[in-house]
Amino acid sequence: MDSSWLRAAARKTVGSRFARVSARVFAIVLAAVIGGWLGMAFGAKVDTPVGPADVGMSLTPSWSGETVIDVRPLGTLSFDTHNGPVRLDLTIEAVHPDVAEEILKNPRWADRLPTTIEADVIAGLRGLALRAALFAVAAGFVTGLLAFHRLSRAAWTAACSLVMVVVLGGVSALTFNPRSISEPRYTGLLTGVPSLVGDAESIVTKFSEYRGQLAKLVTNVSQLYEAGSNLPIFDPDPGTIRVLHVSDLHINPLAWNVIKSLKEQFKVDLIIDTGDISDHGTKAENEFLKEIGSLGVPYVYVRGNHDSMTTQRAVEKQKNAIVLDGKAATVKGLNIYGIGDPRFTPDKSVKTAGDESKTLLDLGRANAVKLAPREWPRSASTSAPDKIAADIVAVHDPTVGRGLSGYVPLVLSGHAHARSTELMPSGTRLMIQGSTGGAGLRGLEHDEPTPLTASVLYFGKKSHRLEAWDDITVGGLGEQWIQCERHIEPDPGRTIFPESPQVPSPTATRSGSPSPAALASGANVPYASGVSDGRRHGTGRKP
Repeated sequence: MDSSWLRAAARKTVGSRFARVSARVFAIVLAAVIGGWLGMAFGAKVDTPVGPADVGMSLTPSWSGETVIDVRPLGTLSFDTHNGPVRLDLTIEAVHPDVAEEILKNPRWADRLPTTIEADVIAGLRGLALRAALFAVAAGFVTGLLAFHRLSRAAWTAACSLVMVVVLGGVSALTFNPRSISEPRYTGLLTGVPSLVGDAESIVTKFSEYRGQLAKLVTNVSQLYEAGSNLPIFDPDPGTIRVLHVSDLHINPLAWNVIKSLKEQFKVDLIIDTGDISDHGTKAENEFLKEIGSLGVPYVYVRGNHDSMTTQRAVEKQKNAIVLDGKAATVKGLNIYGIGDPRFTPDKSVKTAGDESKTLLDLGRANAVKLAPREWPRSASTSAPDKIAADIVAVHDPTVGRGLSGYVPLVLSGHAHARSTELMPSGTRLMIQGSTGGAGLRGLEHDEPTPLTASVLYFGKKSHRLEAWDDITVGGLGEQWIQCERHIEPDPGRTIFPESPQVPSPTATRSGSPSPAALASGANVPYASGVSDGRRHGTGRKP
C-alpha cells in the first residue's frame, strides 16, 4: 500500500499547526506590548518628595532613553542617563520655601543633602517601577481579553507585559550612566543659568561624585524658585577663562544679538571668530563690522574664504579687534595663533589650481613647523616636550586644522556650517563651529532654516587647557527655540604629540604647489591668475 499521501498529509498538518501556533504567539506578544505600553503611559506616574521639592515621576515610550527634568516655568534639562525605549520624566511640582531656605543656610543640611536626595530618588523610582509593572500587567490582561475573548490567553498576555517591563527596567539599570548628570541639555530660560549643575572645574574634577552633583542640581533649582524671575547668573571659579567661539556670521545682523546675549549671560572673557564674517568681501559690507567695537571684550578674528583683505583691514580698525594672520597673540592669558584662509571664493568664475585639500593641509603643516618648539623630539619613542607653543589655533577651514594635529591642544574652525568635534589620535581636539549667522541667506535654501550656533569654552587659568564647553543652538529665521548642551573634556591634561614624527621641510616644494615656507609666511598661493583686493581667487566649496 502506498503511504506517501499519508506522509504528505501529516507534514501538511504539522506545518499548518506550526503556522497557527506561531501566529497565535505573535498575536499574544503584540497584544502584550501594546497593552504594556498603554498601561505604562497612563499609569506609570508617582509623586514623591525629593529634598525640598515635590517631584512628579512618569515613564513614557521613547526611541532613545533619557531623563527630562521639567523646571516650570523656567524650562527643561535633559540627560542621557540610560539606553532603551523608555524616557523618565521628572516634573518639579513645588518647592517648600521653608525647607529650601534651611538647606541654603544650614551647613548641616548641605552635608546630609546628597544622601537624602539619593534615598528620596531611589524610593520614588521603586514606587514608579511597581506602578509601571502593575498597570502594564493590568492593561496587558485587558488587551488580551478584548483581543482573544479567552481568560487563558489574556493571562499569557499579562505575563508577557510583565516580562516587557522587567526587560526595560533591566536594560535601563544596566546602561545607567551617572556621569550624564554633568552634561545636561538646557531649553527655555534655563539657558541663562549654565551653572545649574556646577562650574567647569568642579564638573571636570568631581563628575564621578554623582550624589553631590544631584544635590547641587536640587539646591540650584531651589535657588531658582526662591529667586523667582531674577535668575542667578553663572559665577564660575575666578580662575576659569571663558571663550565664546563663533564663526560664519555671513553678515546676518541676528548674529550680533546672539553674541551679545551669550557674552552677558555667560560672562565671557574673549570672543574668537573663525572667519566668514562677510559674505562677498565688499567694502559695502564693512558697516556690519562696527558692532565689534560695542562688545567690550577682545574679539580675535581670522579671515575666512568669503572675507577679502578689505574685510580683514576693516576688522583691524575696530575697537577690541585682534586680527591673526600667521601670527600669535596672548589674550586674557591664552596664547592664540591664527591662520587666515588663503582663498577668496565669492568669484565663482575663477578655477582653483591643483589639489585644494592638499594645499590647505600643507598650509596647516607649514604653520605647525613654526609652532613646533626647538626641543621637539625627533623620535616617536621619546616623550613630548612640556611646552606647547600655542594654547589655541584658530583657522577657518578644518582641513588646515588637521595639518596642525599634534602641535597644539585645540584647533577652532568653521566653514562647514555644521557643528562637530573630533579628538584626533595625536591628542589635538578639532572643534568645528556651525554658523553663528545661520549661514546668512544660505540658511533659507533648505526645508528648515539653518540654526544659529555658538559655543562657550572653559579653560583652566593655570593649565590653559579646555575643561568643558557649552554648545548653544538657536532656532533659525522664524523659529523660537534655544538649546544649551554641556560637554566635559575627559582628559584636559593629555599629552599632545604628532601622529608622525616627520614634518614638512620648510624648503621642500612640489611641482605646481607652493612651498610650506611660502604658505607659513602668509604669501598668496597660486589658486588662480587673477587678483582682487590683494587676494587670489578660487571656487572652493559652497560655504
